[in-house]
Amino acid sequence: MANIRERYQNPVGGDTINLRLFTYNSNNLANVTGVSKVDIYFLDPTEVTETNLDGRRLVETITTITQESTGKYLIQLNLEEPKYCIGKYLDVWSLEFENEDCPASVENPFQIYPDLWYTTPIPVVYDFAFTFRPNRLRQGSKRYLIIEVTPNVPRGTDLARYYENLAIVADLNISIEELCGECVPVEEDLRLIVDNEPVDYREKRYGYFYLDTTDMDCAVYNVWFTLSLGENLYISDKSQLQIF
Repeated sequence: MANIRERYQNPVGGDTINLRLFTYNSNNLANVTGVSKVDIYFLDPTEVTETNLDGRRLVETITTITQESTGKYLIQLNLEEPKYCIGKYLDVWSLEFENEDCPASVENPFQIYPDLWYTTPIPVVYDFAFTFRPNRLRQGSKRYLIIEVTPNVPRGTDLARYYENLAIVADLNISIEELCGECVPVEEDLRLIVDNEPVDYREKRYGYFYLDTTDMDCAVYNVWFTLSLGENLYISDKSQLQIF
């Protein structure tokens, strides 16, 4: 079964990659009039000419675009060889912002990496540190929590870079439970606000989780993370998030 990776999650050949586009009108997510297609170009060094400075070569055109919600669009690519190889790519979205406007093009980069092989005389034994921000939110806020995963290994070494890449491709989940407040449920499962949900938006060692505090009580919450990595499951310490 193919792995599903985000744009900046170091996809390799054989993975399925999520390519997302968010559209805003002023300060709000808003739908465009239409998304007609997405062209996928490989930036081929052998195709560079005076009229094609980045060597772009059309790989395929996608016309099946999923609209997940208001202003959020998604396509999924199967990075199967020989169509896709290691290198740099562009996804070029053809949009109509208004009915009377001419189509506009939006270009975004992504890259396919080589397989992450590494040999060592000992298994994956080092740990990871998890931090997030902000840790204090006004009730009614709707914000992305920014989660950072940092390997606890000797810095500036090949081992550190290897563990960083492991953190990038590993599955990351978040849990949030009410710790103390005016009406904390006695039952443990009723205190869970977020139960081991995946952090879908990933950018290298960072993850972004959208939290709507509108229906959350003013209270202190425990927040913790899990990272699945091969035969290992890393569960972070519980940190506190305050809704006031």
